[in-house]
Amino acid sequence: MPLVIGRPTGRHLHPTRAVVTGFLIAITVGTGLLLLPISTAGPGGANFLQALFTATSSVCVTGLIVVDTPVFWSPFGQVVILLLIQVGGLGIMIFASLIGLALARRMSMRSRAAAASEAKSVGVGDVRRLIKGILAITLAIEATVTVILTLRLWLGYGHSLGEALWLGVFHSVSAFNNAGFALFSDSLMRFSADPFILISIALAIILGGLGFPVIMQLRKEFTKPLHWSMNTNIMVWATLVLVVAGTIYIAAIEWNNSATLGPMSVGEKLLAGFFQSVQTRTAGYNSIDVGAMDPASWLGMDLLMFIGAGPAGTAGGIKVTTFAVLFFILYTELRGGSAVNVFGKRLSRSVHRQAITTVLLAAGVVVAGGITIMLMTDFALDRVLFEVVSAFATVGLSTGITAALPAGAHVVLILLMFIGRLGPLTLGTALVLRQRPILYELPKERPAIG
Repeated sequence: MPLVIGRPTGRHLHPTRAVVTGFLIAITVGTGLLLLPISTAGPGGANFLQALFTATSSVCVTGLIVVDTPVFWSPFGQVVILLLIQVGGLGIMIFASLIGLALARRMSMRSRAAAASEAKSVGVGDVRRLIKGILAITLAIEATVTVILTLRLWLGYGHSLGEALWLGVFHSVSAFNNAGFALFSDSLMRFSADPFILISIALAIILGGLGFPVIMQLRKEFTKPLHWSMNTNIMVWATLVLVVAGTIYIAAIEWNNSATLGPMSVGEKLLAGFFQSVQTRTAGYNSIDVGAMDPASWLGMDLLMFIGAGPAGTAGGIKVTTFAVLFFILYTELRGGSAVNVFGKRLSRSVHRQAITTVLLAAGVVVAGGITIMLMTDFALDRVLFEVVSAFATVGLSTGITAALPAGAHVVLILLMFIGRLGPLTLGTALVLRQRPILYELPKERPAIG
C-alpha cells in the first residue's frame, strides 16, 4: 500500500502537517541510529544531544557539527548521516512517495497532496511524473559529481580507488543536497587551490539550490528562455547576480587578509571567493578559515545566507524568490506603480503577503535565537549572529564556535535548523492550521506610513 502518514484513528494529516511530522520521524529515527555504539569510532558511543544535533543537521541538510565527522563517527555512522542527508534533501514526503510507488505502483490522493505540498507543485495530477523526474535529476547529478571527485581523489591525491569512491559519493550527495558535511576535518581547505574539486562541488550546490521545478524546465527548454516561467526566470537571474556579487564582495574584503586569501595567487583568490560565495547559498563547505575572516565578510555572508537559494530544492533561507518579490515590490512602490510586474507578468497580490510574512517570521526567529544564545554565552554578536543565521538558513558555515556552545544553545540551533528547513510559514501553518472561512470584510482605513 502507498505510504501515508496519518493519525492512528484513520483521520489523515493535512499535507503541511504531514511534512512536519515526516521530518520529526526522520530525525527521531536518525537519532536512534546514531546513538548505537556501532555508529561511533571510539568506545562509549555518542550522547543524546550529539546524536540529536547531528541527525537534525543531516535531515535538515545543514552541516553544522558538534563533533568532528570523520573522526568521531564510524563508517556505519557516516553511512547513516549520508542516508539522512539524502532523505532530507529529497524531502520526506517525496521519499515516502518513492517507496509507495516502488511497493504498490500507485499513490493515494493524500500521498499526492503531501508530496505536491513539499515539492511546491501547483497540482496533484502530475505528482507521479514529478517525483520520478526529481529522482532522475538527483541521481544523474550526484553520479556525475561522484565520478569527477572519485577520479580526482584517486589519481591526484593518492587515495585508493575504494576510498576515493566513498569520498566521492559522500561529498557529491552532501553537495547536491546543500548539506555541507565533509569527511575531512578541515572541510575542503586542503583543496583551496584545486578547481576540479571546488568547481565540481560548487556546481552541484548551485544546481541543488535552483530547485527541482527549475531544473526540470531548464532541461526541456534551456534554449527557449521566452518559455520560462516567472519562477525559473527569477531563480536563474537572481542566482547569477547573487553568486557574482558575493564573489566580488568576499574577494575584495579578504584580498589582503593574511589568514585567508592573502597568501594566494590571483587565480586562487578568485576561486576561493567564488567558492565561499556559493557556500552562502546554504551549502556550508569552506575552503578558507571562516573564523579568520573579517567581520565585514561575516555580515555580508549573513545576508546571503538569510536569502538562501530556491524553493522546492535542497536549500534553505527565505528563498531567492521571496527576496526577489520584495525587491520588485520596492521597485514598483518607488516608481509609483500600482501593479507589480515581473518578467512581463503581473504578480499576484497574495504573493506579496506571503513574501512579507515569510521575511518577518524569519527575521523574528533569527532575532529570538540570537538573543537567547547571547544570554547563554559570552561570544560576540557578530559570531552569534553568523551561527544563528547559518542554522536557520540550513547553511552549516561556522566561525568555529558551534562545539564550544553550551547544551542549551545547541538546543536552540536544533530548533532553528528544523524551522529553517521547513520554512517558518510552513511550520506555522502546520501548527495552527484550521479551516475557518471568513464571511465578511471590515471597512478600509490607512494609517500613516514612514
